[in-house]
Amino acid sequence: MRKFYLIEKYRKLNPTLPTRATNHSSGYDFSALEEVIIEPGEIKFVETGIKVEMNEDETLLIFARSSLGLKKGLMLSNSVGVIDSDYFNNDNNEGHIIFPLYNFKNKTVKVLKGEKICQGIFVKYLKTSDDKPLNNNRVGGFGSSDKNNL
Repeated sequence: MRKFYLIEKYRKLNPTLPTRATNHSSGYDFSALEEVIIEPGEIKFVETGIKVEMNEDETLLIFARSSLGLKKGLMLSNSVGVIDSDYFNNDNNEGHIIFPLYNFKNKTVKVLKGEKICQGIFVKYLKTSDDKPLNNNRVGGFGSSDKNNL
């Protein structure tokens, strides 16, 4: 099962559920929840108000839309985002999908509320035959898998 949900806390801001642009689009387009101003050389988190449920053996890969770099001078600061299936409904942030955008232009850039910024593609992944995860439970996002190992 794969499904996008609104995060209850952000419902009043009217988040946009991700959609595919055409019948043959592989990516689901994500939109900015609110307007965000990003100064030159700055990284800002852009919230979506969205979470995703998927099968245990799947991940959602997040890529910048091609227009983000060409027209806006923005890119994902982590190049590609990886949303794991156990990120959904985690205790820290309910699985909120958030994008860290970096402004590589020499001028201030504005991301508009509702503007399509990134796209997510679902993929299945494989495990090694001797796979032994270090942690049983997720505690959040952005580096959280290292927190249990400190």
